[in-house]
Amino acid sequence: MWKIEIPGFRKLEINYLVFDFNGTLAVDGILFPGLKEQIIALSHQFKIHVVTADTFGKAAQQLQEIPCYLKILPAENQAEAKRRYIQKLGSEQTVAIGNGRNDRLMLVEAVVGIAVLQEEGASSETLLASDVVCKNIFDALNLFSHPKRLVATLRG
Repeated sequence: MWKIEIPGFRKLEINYLVFDFNGTLAVDGILFPGLKEQIIALSHQFKIHVVTADTFGKAAQQLQEIPCYLKILPAENQAEAKRRYIQKLGSEQTVAIGNGRNDRLMLVEAVVGIAVLQEEGASSETLLASDVVCKNIFDALNLFSHPKRLVATLRG
């Protein structure tokens, strides 16, 4: 469990990192170069989950060497399915990271929602639903190895 107190925001006790796949961890179905090692390092502190529509059908193959749980969602009601996934894990102990419109509800449901803005872009609804916006997934993940960055962003 990862613990941090953010003055004026809340005390966090995080067990889970939940990611969207395409647009967040990957572009065109291919994991960003160098990301595998960073996620593996985080898997020693967090349980990693990837919840995706798997638009390109490559998520399982791309994630096969990463210790994570993969949930591929049906085409209908993906935003609500992602929200329910966060609720089942426990909203108060989960950080969610995504970029697409179907990620907006999971970012709201999680104790901290992080939107990333990369090659695929990000839905304006998802940006507004997030607590933090990062320019890329590497910067988002660095918040957990450099937690004072997260404190500086979220403190009240």
